[in-house]
Amino acid sequence: MTKTVFRVTVYHPAEDFCAILDTYDFTEKLWQFSSYLIQKGFKIIDATNSEKFLDINISPTPNHVNRIIVRACDKGQPEKLVKEIDGVKHNAIRVNTRIYIPDRAQ
Repeated sequence: MTKTVFRVTVYHPAEDFCAILDTYDFTEKLWQFSSYLIQKGFKIIDATNSEKFLDINISPTPNHVNRIIVRACDKGQPEKLVKEIDGVKHNAIRVNTRIYIPDRAQ
């Protein structure tokens, strides 16, 4: 079975901050990673995997670590925007200066 990187964008209302979080082998399923974060008080903004997302200005996630990697964080909620690549408009998410497209097929 090929492993993928899971990416979840979260917002923590009590602390008013957001983050892009990646993991390679922290959990077996994306829903388990999301559930873990919900238990910690986060609201899930987006949850995807490396088969779907497209990094714009985030370096590749190491695919050999079994922990959560903070890719970006900022005060407030993440920004949803439209990013154009080769004439195709994609829905994107930005946290601080880091941007990614959650589903490159849309």
